[in-house]
Amino acid sequence: MPLKKIKVIAFDADDTLWVNETFFRKAEEEFCILLQEYMSKEEANKLLFDVEMQNLPLYGYGIKPFTLSLIEAAILVSNGNMKIDLVQKLIDKGKEMLQEPVELIDGIDETLHELSKKYRLVMATKGDLLDQERKLIKSGLENYFHHTEIVSDKTEKQYKKLVKHLDIKENEFLMVGNSLKSDVLPVLNIGAHAFHIPFHTTWVHEEVEDKIDHPNFRSFEKASELLQIL
Repeated sequence: MPLKKIKVIAFDADDTLWVNETFFRKAEEEFCILLQEYMSKEEANKLLFDVEMQNLPLYGYGIKPFTLSLIEAAILVSNGNMKIDLVQKLIDKGKEMLQEPVELIDGIDETLHELSKKYRLVMATKGDLLDQERKLIKSGLENYFHHTEIVSDKTEKQYKKLVKHLDIKENEFLMVGNSLKSDVLPVLNIGAHAFHIPFHTTWVHEEVEDKIDHPNFRSFEKASELLQIL
């Protein structure tokens, strides 16, 4: 059985170990409300998304890049006529997001505890280094992980580099995460295994329309289900 060859299991962080996307959706809602005198909610939300996509290659992922995009989008929505106190509100929102308590995904602590007895565990995520390190420490999960990998983006090149660093073969590596685009497809493409555990909220940028049919792919409803086959 192929799963018997697995030596290392890597876990995504945001919305796999702890809640994250919920805070971004709330911030988007508040952004649209603050700017409703200039533009409809739907138009403002679309403009914000477009600004985020334009800024991704320059800023990368995370709350701080998101905050910069909030400010830039607000300038565009208001045609440069927004009051300075609105800028302060958007900055304060970014700081508030950075200080949110870490809420673990249901069952993840127990799952990591059991899997750590049999496998080397790795946290492999993208985003801001300082913020992700902060959340890992606050989560109380740090001691489960043999290694942490925080990158600007998750690509086949980055996964190959990680596998090489771990001194294992591709078919001995398993990635677990909530994003098909970041945690599954590039992993399958290098010959490794990928398990998908969806979160109830997914950023549009991370959505994948095509159904995945691959022998190294499985999907689960919750983390504890992993213990039934690993």
